[in-house]
Amino acid sequence: MERKFQMVHLDHGNHKTDLGFLSQAVEEKVKKYHESFPVYQETPLAHLQETAKKLGVGDLYVKDESFRFGLNAFKVLGGSYAIGHYLADRLGKDMKDVTYDFLTSQETQKALGDITFVTATDGNHGRGVAWTAKQLHQHAVVYMPEGSAQERLKNIQAEGADASITDLNYDDAVRLANRQAEEKGWVMVQDTAWDGYEDIPRWIMQGYGTMGLEAYEQLPAKPTHIFLQAGVGSMAGSITGLFSSLYGKEKPIITIVEPNEADCIFRTARANDGKLHPVTGHMRTIMAGLACGEPCSIGWQVLKDYADFFISCPDYAAAQGMRILGNPMGNDPKVISGESGAAAFGAVTEILRNPELKDLKEQLQLNEKSRILFFSTEGDTDRENYRHIVWDGKYPRK
Repeated sequence: MERKFQMVHLDHGNHKTDLGFLSQAVEEKVKKYHESFPVYQETPLAHLQETAKKLGVGDLYVKDESFRFGLNAFKVLGGSYAIGHYLADRLGKDMKDVTYDFLTSQETQKALGDITFVTATDGNHGRGVAWTAKQLHQHAVVYMPEGSAQERLKNIQAEGADASITDLNYDDAVRLANRQAEEKGWVMVQDTAWDGYEDIPRWIMQGYGTMGLEAYEQLPAKPTHIFLQAGVGSMAGSITGLFSSLYGKEKPIITIVEPNEADCIFRTARANDGKLHPVTGHMRTIMAGLACGEPCSIGWQVLKDYADFFISCPDYAAAQGMRILGNPMGNDPKVISGESGAAAFGAVTEILRNPELKDLKEQLQLNEKSRILFFSTEGDTDRENYRHIVWDGKYPRK
């Protein structure tokens, strides 16, 4: 595929999707659950004021998830909340009464018995599921798609999970995990939804909302723009839903960013025909966490009604984002961001700096008054590749 930027705009008219499950009231309860974990700490919101000035916009804010729970990525928020909710339902408990101490008590452990949670992942989600299972004295099995980094595999195994790299793409690895769950009585923990499997993906999306609610509370003023990278679209749907719920008709302009090789959300938005449009094949992109070919149906329902623009971008944009975040202007704080974490930020810096993309800049209404919010969803979770990109200049603009 030719490496290029493409963008589509969706004009929503009357919004139809109910955002109640992603409201501030719901997310405050979710955040309270996360706060019950001993390792909980709010992640920083980096203010890149001097970098913003250099790029010709008002302000840049980056939520730095490399500090999340010591796991270098945000994904644990979704997996931990979904597992907690599943266990609460199994025990007949309301989530408002469920905490880390409750779930790890001897009485609870005895009532639950041994449970195996299974998932498919390129790394970050599986590590979060494995970590949560270990914290709650349960077991995890993790299947990884072809080409997954050995470092990410070892990090998952270090959490006590039975983890392996398959010869399948991401979506087929999801199907493998689901078959194993059905055959062996395991519990599937995946942010991809399908008919009959929607509760856990919805809980995962709610779990991601803790990140969004923290950012909302940290921001000094309402952002004019939010850019979100997407794989299956669960995180993007979660944050889009939360901020749309918070601000209503005054919501920021929300844009979804994906790699050219795995732009299932972009293709679905472009078609705009009421159907999901998957991407098949190997999906060769450095943005491993976004190399997903099938949209999450729940996430898409939110995005189609509340996201404004959808961008498909080349790998060099993510690489540029990694370099700029790691080397900001002046005294701006440095953000160590991985290939997927820097995708949206990199796409915006390219749109702001490249005269050939002037039309996109104008359509997005990016100017010196823009206050832009990003979520760096992972740190250097593949440190070897991070160095190759940032030090050795892999994936330059051509």
